[in-house]
Amino acid sequence: MAQNLSGAPPRKAPVRRRPKLDRPNPIDVHVGARVRLRRTLLGLSQEKLGEAIGLTFQQVQKYERGANRIGASRLWELSGVLDVPVQFFFGEMSQDTVAAMRQIQQSHGLVLPPAAAFEAEPMARRETLELVRAYYRISDSAVRRRLFELAKSLAPADEEESGHN
Repeated sequence: MAQNLSGAPPRKAPVRRRPKLDRPNPIDVHVGARVRLRRTLLGLSQEKLGEAIGLTFQQVQKYERGANRIGASRLWELSGVLDVPVQFFFGEMSQDTVAAMRQIQQSHGLVLPPAAAFEAEPMARRETLELVRAYYRISDSAVRRRLFELAKSLAPADEEESGHN
């Protein structure tokens, strides 16, 4: 290890960490509530869920309260055990939760575009994603093509695209 002129070893740069909040993160609370909801709908105890994913019931309790964060790999495991897609855990999020999270992010110096910017983007809307998924579940390619042509015929002509067809 190199030393500076005073003979002392150089100091490491401080590691930037997420500031510790005095209460659980609103997203962690929401995800935990969704875990609890699904667990109870399936009639599973915290102990049984914990056994299925290699945790104690106390750890499951902390996840469900939002006191502990659920990592990506653990969320993946939970989605399998609870038989739901990972997106389930983020569904039905209240506007209060979203607003609280935005406030936390902004207090940490993150500059975020307004929510309306995401909602205005057609490819980011839930409706678009559901429509595309349903479209590709149609196994008959001829039916899929007819549906595509029907949708195009119902939409108003876009001046930019009219010359590209």
